[in-house]
Amino acid sequence: MVSVGIIYYCIGYTGFISTLNWDGVSPDPVHVGMANYSQALSDGLFWATIRHTALFFVVTFGVQSILGIVLAALLHSKVRLGVLYKVVIFIPVVLAPAIMAPVFRQIFSGAGQFNWLLQHIGLGSLAQPWLAQSSTALGVVMFVHIWEWTGMSFILYFSAMGQVDPEVVEAARIDGAGNVRMLVSIILPSILGTVVALAILNLIGALKLFDIPFLLTLGGPNFATEFLGTFIYREIVPLGVLGYGGSLSIILLVLAVGTTLVIRVRGREKGGV
Repeated sequence: MVSVGIIYYCIGYTGFISTLNWDGVSPDPVHVGMANYSQALSDGLFWATIRHTALFFVVTFGVQSILGIVLAALLHSKVRLGVLYKVVIFIPVVLAPAIMAPVFRQIFSGAGQFNWLLQHIGLGSLAQPWLAQSSTALGVVMFVHIWEWTGMSFILYFSAMGQVDPEVVEAARIDGAGNVRMLVSIILPSILGTVVALAILNLIGALKLFDIPFLLTLGGPNFATEFLGTFIYREIVPLGVLGYGGSLSIILLVLAVGTTLVIRVRGREKGGV
């Protein structure tokens, strides 16, 4: 109960700060009412972070789900060294972003290993500074996130597939259902609850994303990888605009709760959780 009280106190205090024009140090903060929220809704950079978040969620959740389901289905088919494959797939999940970021910065730099590989397979014309230009930086951030979290999707889908009634699977086999038909008609409807749960987790993760874009690009270049998390940090810490940062934090909370409820309700309507 104490922890719950602290959480709600912090939310309430953040809401109070969001009505101030305050740098966090001055003893005389100025009450500005809803002016910070009006500023956010008219801020082009704020809407850019929303677009980045929406695109990030759609791409990463879609790719992670496809990879997770395919890998889980393959490893349910009794392949050799299955345990080793599971460990290899899950390892990126337990690696700290602070460890991964310098490696990927080097790989995707202008003189990095990815460009070296392109040049040595005859695709040198595609080599470019992937993290130093607005057109490709966001794609690299998505790639790193997918590499890191596909293992989590895989584990959850693998566990969900293990709960499918084997008698239903056997009956479908007897009726002549192939692997693709089995996956589409039997497996996917049975794991819909897991799909919805992962959609919620991925959406919340996208809304509060901070570590990967901050460590890789600091939100750049030219704000191409700016997300709500990095935007809030930029306003509060380097710029010291606590009131505006607080309003962005409350907007983030509302978006997270609202979109989570929408996904959950739609999932129930379709027979999910």
